[in-house]
Amino acid sequence: MTLLDRPVGWIARNLPGSTRLFREYQLDFCCGGAKKLRDALAEKEVEPDLVLQRLNALQEEPADTWSQAGRPELIDHILTRYHARHREQLPELIHLARRVEHVHGEREECPNGLAQHLTEMLQELESHMMKEENILFPILLAGMSGMQAQGPISVMRMEHDQHGDALAHLEALTNNITPPKGACNTWRALYTGLAQLRDDLMQHIHLENNILFADAVENAHV
Repeated sequence: MTLLDRPVGWIARNLPGSTRLFREYQLDFCCGGAKKLRDALAEKEVEPDLVLQRLNALQEEPADTWSQAGRPELIDHILTRYHARHREQLPELIHLARRVEHVHGEREECPNGLAQHLTEMLQELESHMMKEENILFPILLAGMSGMQAQGPISVMRMEHDQHGDALAHLEALTNNITPPKGACNTWRALYTGLAQLRDDLMQHIHLENNILFADAVENAHV
């Protein structure tokens, strides 16, 4: 089986550096991780041979530390690097979006509705992260049977799909997070922050869906 016939999420989990490449080609490796690479590339009309060549070159790089990390270490990383980070990012992005909409709302390129969308994203993410922190992560850290975690994991995966939809809407509002010509510093700072949020949230979902949750499900009957 070639990498083209592997699920995108499997590659993201097992091949270090592939997530960076997937972001370059705008391939969804978190919520769309079950899709075969061949099909994902076809949807984006990307030539598979070049991507396969670049992926094969990555196999000579050092191993991905997070795919090899213990469960407590990975969960701590998710909490400190992503949960805490999202709680810092979104309020500031909401503030910047409101400023841009207030000052430039009459411009055709202005992402009107972005502040409200980010507010809804923050609310959904906060609810999601609290469920992980108070229910799922304690189950996984206590070493309980994987069967006990499968229900909460299914809910978290479903909500991850919703986060992916929210990112797609964010990109639609912002012309794929591309500031227009002549955008002011606040507008550019907003879009820089949005791009970082997108990358962080995709990596966050990847670590959970393709590594943490996959490990728990695979060991459910152990």
